[in-house]
Amino acid sequence: MNEETQTGKDYFWIYVALATAALVGVVVMAKLSENEKYDPIRAQQNEEVARMNIRVLN
Repeated sequence: MNEETQTGKDYFWIYVALATAALVGVVVMAKLSENEKYDPIRAQQNEEVARMNIRVLN
């Protein structure tokens, strides 16, 4: 019985590592989709800045 509990403890850190990797993957995917969501707004802001960047020559 002691050997069975020992092997169960060995897998604990593997499960923790897998859960951590999965959580990091979910967070990274959420951040990447957030960037894609705001790309049109950034493009519009860059266009407005380009239009406002006019030099007046005398």
